[in-house]
Amino acid sequence: MNVLFNNEKLRQLQMNLYELVGVQTNIWDISGKNVQLFGKHSRFCRIMNENPEGHKRCEACDYKAVKSCMEKRQAYTYKCHAGLRECVLPVFDSGEIVAFIAFGQVLDNSPRKLQWEETLSSLGWYEGDIAELKEAHDELVQFSPAKRQAFAEILEAIISYIQLEGIIRSANFSDQQRLEMYIDEHYMEKLSLKNISEALGIGTTKLCALAKKLSPDGSITKLISIRRVEAAKTLLLKENLSIAEIAEKVGFSDYNYFTKIFKKIIGCTPSQYRKQKN
Repeated sequence: MNVLFNNEKLRQLQMNLYELVGVQTNIWDISGKNVQLFGKHSRFCRIMNENPEGHKRCEACDYKAVKSCMEKRQAYTYKCHAGLRECVLPVFDSGEIVAFIAFGQVLDNSPRKLQWEETLSSLGWYEGDIAELKEAHDELVQFSPAKRQAFAEILEAIISYIQLEGIIRSANFSDQQRLEMYIDEHYMEKLSLKNISEALGIGTTKLCALAKKLSPDGSITKLISIRRVEAAKTLLLKENLSIAEIAEKVGFSDYNYFTKIFKKIIGCTPSQYRKQKN
């Protein structure tokens, strides 16, 4: 299924909700993968996900939640593997589930000490700094069951708005269009043939074949570079940023490499381009 996300509007909704209640919401695709629009995980969850085993357990927990939500076709509340309270809600388009909105990373309103003891009992595998993890656990927001239910109902109203406005909707795109759209939305991130393949569900061989139709030299790397340079051209003329800052903003971690690629594609350096056009 091809699904179109209006990233700008979704990100703004997530930011507004976080400002109001201090609780992270996530947009998940149909497979349960976080679309990564607004990265404000709690410190506890960041520490947990930095551990390979912890990340594996979090992913398995998310997958199980999505499966249950898919079967129930309604909001599904649960306790994660580390004892935190979570909720995932389905987003529909034409009667089909096209995405999920999840919230959580919260504790209930029972004594924090008891909840930490429960969490600690599930961490026999954890080899990190327990004192640091405990400190992060103490920072988690507490939501009573009634408060979690109220927030879930608010999210259901927001989902109705999302459906009405078509902010998340199914769409029929060719694999070539999906590749272009994915690069257009994620060019500023660290991209590789492998992670694009996983995100789109398209084999690497087919991706390379699609790239040959879109890029002068037939490579995913060239497609990404062209998109980054186009974004850099706009920033060079509209933003009062240094060349190094622009390079980082569009996805180049190396200033010299950015200058080299920019000159190869445009025919002049970023500094020369800025002078010529201003």
